[in-house]
Amino acid sequence: MTLNKINYKKFILPIAVGLIIWFLAPIKPAGVSILAWHMLAIFVATILGCITQPLPIAGVALIGITLSVLLGVVKMEDAAVGFGNDTVWMIGMAYFLSRGFINTGLGRRIAMIFVRLFGKRTLGLSYALIGVDLVTAPATPSNTARAGGIVMPIIDSLSESFGSTPKDGTQSKIGSYLMFTEFHGNIITSGMFMTAMAPNLVAVALAKGMHVQISWMGWFIAALVPGIICLVLVPWLIYKMYPPEIKETPNAKEWADKELAEMGKMSLPEKIMATVFVIALFLWMISSFIGLEASTVAFLAVVLLLLTGVLSVKDILNETGAWNTIIWFSILIFMANELNVLGLIPWLSKTLGSSLHGMSWEIVLLVLVLFYFYSHYLFASGTAHVTAMYGALLAVAISAGAPATFAAMILGFTGAIFGSTTQYANGPASALFGAGYNKQSDWWRLNFILGIVYIIVWGGIGSLWMKVLGMW
Repeated sequence: MTLNKINYKKFILPIAVGLIIWFLAPIKPAGVSILAWHMLAIFVATILGCITQPLPIAGVALIGITLSVLLGVVKMEDAAVGFGNDTVWMIGMAYFLSRGFINTGLGRRIAMIFVRLFGKRTLGLSYALIGVDLVTAPATPSNTARAGGIVMPIIDSLSESFGSTPKDGTQSKIGSYLMFTEFHGNIITSGMFMTAMAPNLVAVALAKGMHVQISWMGWFIAALVPGIICLVLVPWLIYKMYPPEIKETPNAKEWADKELAEMGKMSLPEKIMATVFVIALFLWMISSFIGLEASTVAFLAVVLLLLTGVLSVKDILNETGAWNTIIWFSILIFMANELNVLGLIPWLSKTLGSSLHGMSWEIVLLVLVLFYFYSHYLFASGTAHVTAMYGALLAVAISAGAPATFAAMILGFTGAIFGSTTQYANGPASALFGAGYNKQSDWWRLNFILGIVYIIVWGGIGSLWMKVLGMW
């Protein structure tokens, strides 16, 4: 056996910042307890470790929670309770559910059907690929798996069939446009469903810790109008700003027909997977009306897949992405909630609320959204960013007088759309940009413009829509 490689240099910044905060305790604000201050030091160091990643995020989180217990900030029994968070297990179950799409081939079949129906022109082809993302998003909390595991291989195949690859410098024919459009389609669908990416569930859990309840259906209805507008508008805008050289794609339909013919008729596992997915989607939609927890629905769906043989216990045990997420998600949510329990977040919200006295909550919320969005240029993880800032920003918004549910939703949507910033903004950005189809200058330039569009649509039109819904 050989030792695993660890980049110890990447521990320097988290440890240094954590120690500085820890030893500044003598000059901490009078309204903050020593335990809250020490938890802040460990939490900030852990978040920085999640960004620098000397170890994978789960490893960094384990170090953080171990230190918090060893240093007497929290008790071990309290830390262990953090692993019982129902939102955490919901995302784990949803990972297992998404494995069924991949194992059965249902995700690829859905993609081929969309390409066959809408792929006569390049613009239509982009809508088709986004349609795949939209259909699979409710049950795929890893937006990286959705973009990189289901859609990106199809874009690669399509681009190659049209002679458009970065290998020979022909990516601008069609590949660059399709890859960039899928990235933004993934951003939009990630914002539309509570279960479409991990940061959404982090936000929901943090909001719940502040007694703000967000249901699956409540999130979807609030996101519906801004989501649909962006799904229609953004691919067209990209088509105009970043046009592909190939405008007609008649071969795409033939290619999809050939792929579907090779796949044959829909198999029994695919039919079962589709049925379970529809059941889960329906139950998520009505869960708040019948008193059923969304996490219970996710457990039920996985049990059905196990009982029908679509998934095996081995599949579940081997789904490392799910177990990795359960570990770090549980720990980061626990630590963030402890900042609230120990009084730091209430103190911060009260202090900032007093300093903002006299300003309307609308202006305060706008400033918070803009700060939250553009600060993502400093982050390489949506989950780390949401965990670090969402709870504090929501507390400030509420203290300024903003309706709690409305503020929670607006900040929740911002946690999805701020992925439209850099090529390192989130997992899908890294995967799709890493394919080599897009120049970094194009990525940053177009994303800056589209970021403004998202803020206007989700923040402006979305707010008006939520006004109609009675959220404020």
